[in-house]
Amino acid sequence: MVRSILSMVRSQGMAFIAAVSTFMILDARAQPQPEPLRVRNVRGNIYQVQGGGGANTGFFIGKSEVLVIDAKMTGESAGAMIAEIGKATPNPVRRILLTHSDRDHVNGLAGLPKDLPVIAHEETRRLMDEAFTDEALRAFLPDITFSERLTLHVDSTRIALIHFGPAHTCGDAIVFFPAEKAAFIGDLLFIGRDPLIHLAKNGSSFGMVKVLKSMLALDADLFLSGHADAAGRADVEALISSLEEKQAKVRALADQGKTLEEVKAAFGVEPGGRWMSLYEVIYRELTEKR
Repeated sequence: MVRSILSMVRSQGMAFIAAVSTFMILDARAQPQPEPLRVRNVRGNIYQVQGGGGANTGFFIGKSEVLVIDAKMTGESAGAMIAEIGKATPNPVRRILLTHSDRDHVNGLAGLPKDLPVIAHEETRRLMDEAFTDEALRAFLPDITFSERLTLHVDSTRIALIHFGPAHTCGDAIVFFPAEKAAFIGDLLFIGRDPLIHLAKNGSSFGMVKVLKSMLALDADLFLSGHADAAGRADVEALISSLEEKQAKVRALADQGKTLEEVKAAFGVEPGGRWMSLYEVIYRELTEKR
């Protein structure tokens, strides 16, 4: 291979080198580039971080510390987030909270300050333990876990970590700020597209409806999710209605004895998608013993 390339360089000279360079430039341009990192103060001392690679994250600035929620996709993007936090406050990051185990929320952990407490639902830790093979990431496996609810304080601000049950994954945690009536909810809310349910992580579309309804029972009116702008209660209510409507339609087709392929065709699901469609998830939940 190397001899062949050298032979082409000798025979065609600079023209060949220029062609290769042009191809490399065009190939680099073809790669999707992450949106620039954007930090927005959404309410009180709560900030949302968007862009930069990976899912939306956030942080809360207390009088003497900063609490970070989720860690983006890469160490570089997480490091850029830390740099932005430094522009907003001189206070150090003291704790990291995780909403769930998806890589676009946790793989950036290695770019965060070392030796910090990492807090997550116990199932999130289990899934991360299974997925993390790199020692740099394994150093950030959650060392504080909870099953249903955990209360933290940053100075006088109370923060509740709540698990209402399986939904997007089996380890979804809601980070609720009661005084601010705001909550970070990971991937429990998708706007403008169907929600993603990880059956492989024991997620559940029917569980998501239950969790979303429980979430609305909280005294919150601001919901910060992994892949959308800040949302309100009407957005959550709309998603619940959409999910229940689609579940009813899939149930009707399943009751008629339709196969999975027939159900997917009825809803125009394109083959070869990266993720299992919502309709397939619902059908499998209705027809398979799990």
